[in-house]
Amino acid sequence: MESQKQYQYSIFNTRWGWFGLLGCEKGLVRTCLPVAFKEAAQRRLLSGIENAVPSKKAFRMLEKNILSYYKGRRVDFSEVPVCLDGLTEFQQKILAVLRTITYGKTISYSDLAKLADNPKAARAIGTVMAKNPLPLIIPCHRVIKQDGSLGYFSAAGGVDTKKRMLDLEKS
Repeated sequence: MESQKQYQYSIFNTRWGWFGLLGCEKGLVRTCLPVAFKEAAQRRLLSGIENAVPSKKAFRMLEKNILSYYKGRRVDFSEVPVCLDGLTEFQQKILAVLRTITYGKTISYSDLAKLADNPKAARAIGTVMAKNPLPLIIPCHRVIKQDGSLGYFSAAGGVDTKKRMLDLEKS
């Protein structure tokens, strides 16, 4: 359990449902993609976290940008400070490279592995994507299979959410 840090969180309603943000002094720690119920977002977001207090002020600008994203506006989250403590160096490197994949673009698991200077790690990339604590901010929805099919998506809503996000970014 993460009990040493003091966390702040916010849960707010988007056009797609309730979205959650959790952060600490180092940056954003976890997101919860939109779900139908606020309580469900809170459960997902705060699982295993003891020291979290609600804060609207801490995430005001980020909330605005997320609301814009779900309205179909182009938003760049690559400069949002994140805290990836607890992830391996390999996981952090993959997620850092993934942050360079811009709105409306996709990349295959194998091409992401090559970009991260680890060309034989395509399968490991899938595992990193499944454990991404910051979906949307670190855009794991933009990683697809080499054949163009969507692959998997472990965030709320599964592959349907992934498809919906990619469709939004193409429109």
